[in-house]
Amino acid sequence: MTTQNLLIELFVEELPPKALQKLGAEFSRVIAEQLALAGLTSNLIYDKAGIAQKAPQAQGSVVTQFASPRRLGAHITNVLSQAVDKAVQQKLMPVTVGLDADGNATPALLKKLQALGAGPEAVAQLKRAPDGKAEALFYDSIVKGASLADGLQKALSEAIAKLPIPKVMSYQLETDCELPGWSSVNFVRPAHSLIALHGSTVVPVKALGLTAGNSTQGHRFEAKVSPVVLANADVYAETLAKDGAVIASFTERRAEIARQLEAAAAKVGGGVKAIEDAALLDEVTALVERPNVLVCEFEKQFLDVPQECLILTMKANQKYFPLLDAGGKLTNKFLVVSNITPDDASAVTGGNERVVRPRLADAKFFFDQDRKKTLASRVDGLAKVVYHNKLGTQGERTDRVRAIAKGIAALLPQAKDAAFVQAVDTAAQLAKTDLLTDMVGEFPELQGIMGGYYARHDGLGEDVAQAIEDHYKPRFAGDELPRNTVGVVVALADKLETLVGMFGIGNLPTGDKDPFALRRHALGVVRMLSEANLDVGLDALIAQAIPAFGDKITDPAAALSSFVYDRLSGGLREQGYSAQEVEAVLALRPQRLSDVAKRLTAVRAFAALPEASALAAANKRIGNVLKKAGEVDAHVNTALFKEDAEQALYTVMQKLLPESEAQFNAGDYTASLQTLATLRSPVDAFFDDVMVNAEEMDLRLNRQGMLKKLHEAMNRVADLSALAS
Repeated sequence: MTTQNLLIELFVEELPPKALQKLGAEFSRVIAEQLALAGLTSNLIYDKAGIAQKAPQAQGSVVTQFASPRRLGAHITNVLSQAVDKAVQQKLMPVTVGLDADGNATPALLKKLQALGAGPEAVAQLKRAPDGKAEALFYDSIVKGASLADGLQKALSEAIAKLPIPKVMSYQLETDCELPGWSSVNFVRPAHSLIALHGSTVVPVKALGLTAGNSTQGHRFEAKVSPVVLANADVYAETLAKDGAVIASFTERRAEIARQLEAAAAKVGGGVKAIEDAALLDEVTALVERPNVLVCEFEKQFLDVPQECLILTMKANQKYFPLLDAGGKLTNKFLVVSNITPDDASAVTGGNERVVRPRLADAKFFFDQDRKKTLASRVDGLAKVVYHNKLGTQGERTDRVRAIAKGIAALLPQAKDAAFVQAVDTAAQLAKTDLLTDMVGEFPELQGIMGGYYARHDGLGEDVAQAIEDHYKPRFAGDELPRNTVGVVVALADKLETLVGMFGIGNLPTGDKDPFALRRHALGVVRMLSEANLDVGLDALIAQAIPAFGDKITDPAAALSSFVYDRLSGGLREQGYSAQEVEAVLALRPQRLSDVAKRLTAVRAFAALPEASALAAANKRIGNVLKKAGEVDAHVNTALFKEDAEQALYTVMQKLLPESEAQFNAGDYTASLQTLATLRSPVDAFFDDVMVNAEEMDLRLNRQGMLKKLHEAMNRVADLSALAS
């Protein structure tokens, strides 16, 4: 039994770039975990740096993944050639079934032993032990540990079967198959070679019609030798880099591209930087095996086109990295990550410059053509674009957004400003018109952005232009909000129209399916109401949006309100607030969402007070009393007091409740709760000395009325009973 490091590599045709990183991670993970299940490795440690490392035997096995456009690989340290034999105890059958009245083996027992490879002589060695209410026979044996060849064969087959392949290819095998040229195999791409090295020894495994060896192919054009032969498992990355001109590690290759991008930008000078785009960097890393970053440029005349258009076409269509100046403005230079390193790179740079020019020319043509028609002239065309079969066209949707936006504007202090109301209406009317432009038809990602440019060209004013551009915001978690109040109103109207409409027709998100992004829209509404400091209640917003739909929907107000508060609750917990704190605040369904953060801060400060636990418990007790009492009038007649404790509590309430209410009305929620904290002693004394549900009706109603008054005061900021343990 020996311990060596193991290398597995599957060499294939170019893999789908957007799936490469996940394919590489899953390939190495499944192989490592299957070997561990077979007892050939232990204590798996995944190497996050992407560089094969050795680990002391006692620490376990380090797993390093490799993934390049043409290979998936894994390097695993401290792999046994033979797993340790294991003692196994196996239950056979009840004693009454396995032995007859004389204690001799029954045919059923002998047959079972034969299936396990044991003869009649093993009967004397069987153990009897309780098994539930009866006794059973148990057979002790030693199971030989799996060999690396067997364990790796199973692991490799499992890894290939479990790969998250986006689309499977079918191709025919020419060797090592039943019908050469006819036998088919299904895999993500045709596979050409397989490496399985345990130290320097080839492990005899097979996969996809391939037999394992110790050689692979390097760079398609620049490898020094072909094939690339590996001396042992530990020289894989080094030999591929030296002889094959390939950086096998995805992580190393990504870091090298980032380094070269930074160096190339510095060489251009002027403070320019390559655009930061992690997804683009990942995709380019999956397209090249040895990166070579080159500087290219295009004609400055194209800079007259909005830079978002140029950046998008360069990134999406050509996988280029545009260069931005220190102010974030696009320059006429860009970076290309080439997969070859010729002595004279002019042909490569010239070719890329020729390729990008028609793309930029198309963008310029679309921009010029679109500006020949105003956004207003496109409004009627929205009536020909279907939005939803139950909710009508984009034209009908625009009418609803306008109505909702006007309703929201009417709730704001700016409602008296005719120019503001007009700007809101104009932006809402034109927000979707850029969907009919050639530019957005070519690049749907630019909807809203292009509307802003065309609005400025039409002379509609900066407020309207920004509102049209921003009305999709926030598009994702952490995205910025619309830049002005007109934009916030239109964005709210747009999201509310979607939410109310979809809830109104019962088109709700289920599980992980949310085709209309209703969860994201709800979070957008929450963020705007919370951060834009609008003095508008959530339920009032929903209520004023519903009439815009007429009889197309059923009333979704209650369900939608709960949905939005659920999203708010989840978001608050992600921010670090406890479930108790969130429940305490949201139980009151606060309408001003901008107050929620202040309420949570107050609750957290209150919960830290020594009196908090007792008051929360008392609050819960009061709530239960009032719930059983039914309708209670918060009226107190001091002439009915009989106990000192109720008089004492009422005296303190008379002093503290007005003070707490004033602090609440001033928005100082923390002070309001802390003022109430001094009620602990008189509240405790009240429950110790006073029978609330007295037999006399007038006493009972009076005491319930005082508790109702106290309960209302204690739960202005939050439902404190939620803090009770």
